[in-house]
Amino acid sequence: MLALATGTHVFWITSRAAGMAALLLASLSVCIGLAMGGRLIPRGTRDLRTTHEALSLATMAALAVHALSLLGDSYLHPSLADVTLPFASSYAQPWMTIGILAGWLTILLGLSYYVRGRIGVQRWRMLHRFTAFAWLLGLVHALGEGTDTGAVWFLAPLALVALPALVLLIARMLGGVSTGGAVRRA
Repeated sequence: MLALATGTHVFWITSRAAGMAALLLASLSVCIGLAMGGRLIPRGTRDLRTTHEALSLATMAALAVHALSLLGDSYLHPSLADVTLPFASSYAQPWMTIGILAGWLTILLGLSYYVRGRIGVQRWRMLHRFTAFAWLLGLVHALGEGTDTGAVWFLAPLALVALPALVLLIARMLGGVSTGGAVRRA
């Protein structure tokens, strides 16, 4: 009924909104995760694990809405395979495939938290580090395929949450943030 009242473009708008929400939520989650993992948050402060988990679950829900709402898009007319399988869609390659890979990696790596007892905490931590890679793929997808890529209203909020996460990720990769203590001194 809503689609008839607003036109069939409601599916495209819903997908855009959910994709942007997923990217913002994932950026916040990555930022919090890197800050917790790098021991940048003082020990006496509130535990942010619950916030990190909630943001991760919200990201996964937004990703599902982002992909599945496209099934009603009257311009694209994608199949379920087009929005869930890498290389299945001919639309906007390679950006579509990058987005699908980012989505699946984000979901699988996020859900791995719930099986860490079965796979072992050390193995889970190693896997969990690839979440930042999935997030980077999501950024590439949004900046490569997104219809709002050049819009200030899209780039400004994205920069607010993505740049701190990028700085923390680069610091982690360069060894500036320790996983066992505090920020290392140069």
